[in-house]
Amino acid sequence: MDDRKIILDTSAYSSFLRGHDKIKFAIQISDEIFINPVVIGELLSGFAMGKNEERNREILRKFLKSSRVNIAAIGEETSERYAALINYLRKNGTPIPSNDIWIAASAMEYGLKVITTDKHYLNIPLIITEFYDY
Repeated sequence: MDDRKIILDTSAYSSFLRGHDKIKFAIQISDEIFINPVVIGELLSGFAMGKNEERNREILRKFLKSSRVNIAAIGEETSERYAALINYLRKNGTPIPSNDIWIAASAMEYGLKVITTDKHYLNIPLIITEFYDY
């Protein structure tokens, strides 16, 4: 795993936009930043419920156009990891939201560190999580 390659979950992207200093720093020092389609879907859904949908969509478009930002495709390998993770978490009585398991599966597949403000990622084996409080 390359410590300078990260994947943002939805909470991290939102916190970054709100000026969270530690998340901004984590993004600034990263060589590559990944977001998967699940995060994009969550963001677009949130934008649609807010008052500034077009502005938020434009900010996201600009962010995604950065040369350091990549979209982590979800394919068969990601699905295999998702299945393994969800079964592990169920067996251990530590379920977390399905969307976050997809993000963790992407992190596993691509060897990425998860940047998040959601503590439940710490229950997921085989990923490195950088958890930040608000």
